[in-house]
Amino acid sequence: MIFDRLKRFLIVLEGQERDGPAAFSPGQAVSGRVVLELAAAARLGALRLRAMGAARVHWTESRSAGSSTAYTQSYSDQVEFLSHRDTLMAPADNGEATVLQAGRHEFPFTFQLPETLATSFEGKHGSVRYWVKAKLHRPWSMVKKAKKEFTVIEPIDINTPALLAPQAGAKEKLARAWYCNRGQVSVTAKIDRKGYTPGEVIPIFAEIDNCTSRAVVPKAAIIQTQTFIARGTKKQKKSVVTSITGDPIPAGQREVWHGRALKIPPVGPSILQCRIIQVEYSLKVCVDIPGTSKLLLELPLVIGTIPLHPFGSRTSSVSSQYSVNLDWLSTIPEQLEAPPEYSAVVSSPEAEQSLAPPCRSELGDILEGPFFAYIQEFRFRPPPLYSEVDPNPASDSIRPRCMTC
Repeated sequence: MIFDRLKRFLIVLEGQERDGPAAFSPGQAVSGRVVLELAAAARLGALRLRAMGAARVHWTESRSAGSSTAYTQSYSDQVEFLSHRDTLMAPADNGEATVLQAGRHEFPFTFQLPETLATSFEGKHGSVRYWVKAKLHRPWSMVKKAKKEFTVIEPIDINTPALLAPQAGAKEKLARAWYCNRGQVSVTAKIDRKGYTPGEVIPIFAEIDNCTSRAVVPKAAIIQTQTFIARGTKKQKKSVVTSITGDPIPAGQREVWHGRALKIPPVGPSILQCRIIQVEYSLKVCVDIPGTSKLLLELPLVIGTIPLHPFGSRTSSVSSQYSVNLDWLSTIPEQLEAPPEYSAVVSSPEAEQSLAPPCRSELGDILEGPFFAYIQEFRFRPPPLYSEVDPNPASDSIRPRCMTC
């Protein structure tokens, strides 16, 4: 029987056995092999391979249409990212099955991933999954199947001006109890950039003013928001990734955080380009006010996969506003040439002119940039002054030309 002859039937992806689960990036080639082990010679049909990748969402909501009538509304949607088919072993032209001898047989395969893919994700109401499935057709037997899932990670580079820009905000709230005004609480917070990677520490700069009559407690947390979209309806799930709690602030006092550290734990990157699933992050600074609701200040975050470049600035004061092109470094010769003589560049009349750089007040805001260099211009001699008197009048000995000649 074929059941006794087929010992193993599985899919192995490159990199899986050495480095654990196989992970790929969009645009990368996926290679592997289908492994087939037979205890004895067997007649086999076609061996087909299919690679799939899709995002799926599904949830239900119960609705009531009266005191005794209720119904359940279902929401679902799907987006396909990858679909690849291949035949690794085909039957003969006359339709006869292929006979394989006992032992181990390997059928290699490779396919290219699309350039745009969403990161693999598992959520409460949806998922983004990628897998490879092999089907072995056998005469007079059921189709044997093997499936192997793999991970796709969409690269998100935080070394971009949008993600290196500082994020800041301010909010205030009146504390009321029984229609009595107990004072105001205000919070101002800032972080050095918008993009981070797991394992980094977010320095939080905040100022909390407690102008109430009771003590308040400041807190900070990273919030993950999963958004599932189907049929024009959204379903969200929020969870706290990590948090810190500050010391209570007495009444009438002020608390200042000089870069309070909040470390990002291992979490999945942001998913922003998928139509039906989005994963977003934010930093929330809140103040617990006794007797009233919390004061919340939210700053957006993007969790990326490519960390900050070594030349990047954590304060983002320069990197978020200017882009420096370093390609010119490759054009520097190994041996520097000697500079030209001064007389070969500046003539004697020009040398008499003042070469002093301009005053700071004349430059205005140009000195506010990160780099400043003043280069003296090579000036030409000015033109003669304008005058209505002809400096070279005509001589009286010259007879005027006749206009009729």
